[in-house]
Amino acid sequence: MSDNWNIGKEKKKGLEKETEYAVLVGVIKEGQTEEQVAEYLDELEFLANTAGAETLQVFTQKLKRPDSKTFIGSGKLQEIKEYIEDKDVSLVIFDDDLTGKQMNIIEEELKVKIVDRSSLILDIFAGRAQSAQAKTQVELAQMQYLLPRLRGLWTHLERQRGGIGMRGPGEMEIETDRRIVRDKIAKLKDRLEKIDRQNQTQRKNRGDLIRVALVGYTNVGKSTLMNILSKSEVFAENKLFATLDTTVRKVVFGTMPFLLSDTVGFIRKLPTHLIESFKSTLDEVRESDILVHVVDMAHTEYEDHIATVNRTLKDLKVEEKPTLMVFNKLDLYREKNYDELLLDEEREDIENGIKTHLENNYGNTTLLVSAHTKENIDQLRDVLGEMILSEYNVRYPYIAKQW
Repeated sequence: MSDNWNIGKEKKKGLEKETEYAVLVGVIKEGQTEEQVAEYLDELEFLANTAGAETLQVFTQKLKRPDSKTFIGSGKLQEIKEYIEDKDVSLVIFDDDLTGKQMNIIEEELKVKIVDRSSLILDIFAGRAQSAQAKTQVELAQMQYLLPRLRGLWTHLERQRGGIGMRGPGEMEIETDRRIVRDKIAKLKDRLEKIDRQNQTQRKNRGDLIRVALVGYTNVGKSTLMNILSKSEVFAENKLFATLDTTVRKVVFGTMPFLLSDTVGFIRKLPTHLIESFKSTLDEVRESDILVHVVDMAHTEYEDHIATVNRTLKDLKVEEKPTLMVFNKLDLYREKNYDELLLDEEREDIENGIKTHLENNYGNTTLLVSAHTKENIDQLRDVLGEMILSEYNVRYPYIAKQW
């Protein structure tokens, strides 16, 4: 993929990681199409790439329901085993969550590291976390992910059959580990509450400015738009979850100030414990006055991405906030869909039709922009400025008259 979307280079710390070679595994369940699962696996490959792994092969299996022991069935597991024995594969990544028991059985059979979607996302989050809040949130999510899998991690003790006192210590070891993990979870929650109280104080100290939050699916260009609108250098990269910590900037349009925040991107099948851990980060979304929902219009599954974001916004109870939908990457959309000989007038008619269709479908003000080429960014500033002024007129009409 092009590096044109990178707005800065991440500082490298410590030793460089060696590339791991992986195979991906997905299950086509009842009610799903092969095309849907192929799209999920494309996203899983992007996740693997973000984590530093290179995908060599993708395996899919049609099942009414996942196998309780091997998830994909013994036949498909044998097929994967034969493939990885001939390749330099050190990692097998499943697109769904596995139980501790399933992980152990599969790992014992394949003799390589087994990772599921949740643990892969957690690994990316752990590598991206910079602030004390983000690090604590990730650690909490990791502990919550680990707790139900402790039994699987201690199965070597369950094999100790017979003999006085041989079975008891195994169970005690598991209980001890569970207690340690639960205590750790409680401490992390307490730490997050303290950080959250500090953040609430900071938010109160920001005064009475209107707040605008950039929301959207991961890797749609929110941080790039943040950089353009705020004229700052927020880290942006063509990888998933480039932004974990919420970044807030004071922006002035003309003489009208407001606060603009860039939030963590959403994704399909985001682990429940991860959403719970990051709820305090998403307070910035809850307390905002206006949402700018950024969409990658060049992505074939952008409608599914919109649905994922809307579900999350509904969970946060913010779906009724004034929302501007910004369909980004217009330049890539044209590159993928337009004939080179298309006339400017025809292109304009097509894009006006797309805009009308999107506004009818989603019921929000809609703009088509390119953060990369800065096309229609002035229009975005104008529309967003009008929305902000409207909020000021309702809340502080005596101040708004000055602008």
